[in-house]
Amino acid sequence: MLTHSVITILENNFKQDSIKLLTMATVFETRLIGNIGRDASVKTMDRGVVAINFPVAHNKNWRDKKTGESRTKTTWVNCTIWKKEGANMRILDFLKSGALVELTGTPFAKAYPQEDGTIKTEIRLNISKTNILRPSKSDASESENYSDDDDSRYDNNVEDYTLGEDDF
Repeated sequence: MLTHSVITILENNFKQDSIKLLTMATVFETRLIGNIGRDASVKTMDRGVVAINFPVAHNKNWRDKKTGESRTKTTWVNCTIWKKEGANMRILDFLKSGALVELTGTPFAKAYPQEDGTIKTEIRLNISKTNILRPSKSDASESENYSDDDDSRYDNNVEDYTLGEDDF
């Protein structure tokens, strides 16, 4: 009798855990380390939302096996930090051209037609965590590492906002 009760309890717990596993959210997050290509710009959107936009270059270096030459391929990622109007904007002091940053966020691709009829695509990253690994040369006097990862300052509901090609 006791064994039957234990088995029943275990079966019920297993069913509850299985249901929890089926209802858990998925995570699609990317970590990017690279150099900022241009000082961050700020754009105020509707409903009191602020977009901080800046491009980040990621360089992949390798040696060509045939020629022995060093090669580099640069991938540019357009990054956006979403904040509520009135939030702390100190991060802008550090998002300067040349700064080495470590970013975590949700990636997505965007395509849009250009005037000549071609389709332009880009990789974008909605940033949830920022860490300044090395300030730009103009900010070299700031020796501290700055991290901006307080989730309360971000508006992560970005599906309501669409940025155009003039946002960068």
